[in-house]
Amino acid sequence: MATGTPADRTDHQAADREVRAFVDAVPGATRRRDAEALLTMFGRITGEPARLWYSSIIGFGQYHYKYESGREGDAGAAGFSPRKASMSIYFPDGLGAYTDELARLGPHKAALSCLYVTNLDKVDLDVLEQMVTTSYRAVTAGEYFGHRARESEGGRADPHRPE
Repeated sequence: MATGTPADRTDHQAADREVRAFVDAVPGATRRRDAEALLTMFGRITGEPARLWYSSIIGFGQYHYKYESGREGDAGAAGFSPRKASMSIYFPDGLGAYTDELARLGPHKAALSCLYVTNLDKVDLDVLEQMVTTSYRAVTAGEYFGHRARESEGGRADPHRPE
């Protein structure tokens, strides 16, 4: 049975079509296959529908961020983007807290808050799922992250409560 208002259902249907069209247009069979696998994984982890953010990021749920500079906004609480060179998987809480998991993951590259994987068949999907689950829970815990992921290089940075 459908939930929400008719407008909510229409918005979700439009978002679903937009995400579906984006994934169907991803070049390369491996990248498209990996996008499908992550759609399923992220949906299961978050319980949220997929939504296209910034025209090329598939996000689930959302969180609010605010930097000390005053810049603030909303972004997907969990998300990925099938890029040409690799799959970019986003960790808004930074990758610094995942040192042990990254050592067990398999072939990847990492930056402050982005994990780059060229083929999901070559990584440990249980480890990836654990990382995404932990990140999503941290980011949606009712707090926003007012820091840059760089601050998490030595471990998980402290979230800040809105003032």
